[in-house]
Order: sequence, then structure tokens, then C-alpha cells
Amino acid sequence: MKTTTKIIIQLICLGLVDIIIPIPILGIMLIYIVLQKPPWFREMVYEVYKNQRQS
Repeated sequence: MKTTTKIIIQLICLGLVDIIIPIPILGIMLIYIVLQKPPWFREMVYEVYKNQRQS
């Protein structure tokens, strides 16, 4: 399974959880990513764009 497909599935699952539980999980994750700039996020972005170039 491609990385982009995995990310889309995970975002859909997070969106469903966000609908069920009224705590804005996606918003909290976005704030965390913007403020902390975790290395795993940068690696994931590089992997997504690397896969798009190869297609």
C-alpha cells in the first residue's frame, strides 16, 4: 500500500473519531505539528513527495 493511501486512511479515521468525540483531535495535532516540527512528520512528507516523483 502506498504511503499516500495510508495517510488518507488514517486521516479519514481521525476525522470519524473527531465527529464522534467532540474534542478537535485534528486541530490539536495540527497545532502540535506546527509548533514542535516533529522529525517523523518531515520524513513522512519527504516520502510522500518522493513517491509522487517516481509515479
